[in-house]
Amino acid sequence: MRKPLIHKSFLNALRGIFIMFKSERNFQIEVMAFLINLFLIFYLNLTTVDSILILMVSFAVLAAEIFNTAVEKICDFMQPEYDKRIGFIKDTSAGAVLLMATASVVVGILVYWKYIF
Repeated sequence: MRKPLIHKSFLNALRGIFIMFKSERNFQIEVMAFLINLFLIFYLNLTTVDSILILMVSFAVLAAEIFNTAVEKICDFMQPEYDKRIGFIKDTSAGAVLLMATASVVVGILVYWKYIF
């Protein structure tokens, strides 16, 4: 099987992000938080290093949410009925998102604190 052309690969990836945005409420909330962070970066005139920190944790949360959703969809496909082993996989995947979101809040507090107070 031939690999798709590079622009097709990018279009497929963008379609995946659009599907996530359209169908996953948590991803929508996280994108809104990302947009708020973009606004604050410019409004508060953050330094380059502070901007990079905020952008890195914001993108990490979005990526973690995408991976979590992929794991959950694979689990649902492989085992449609309830299975505590699948529940463990889903819970640990969601836990990874929670850890990354918590880290992003901590970074946000540490970075924004000096600009707001």
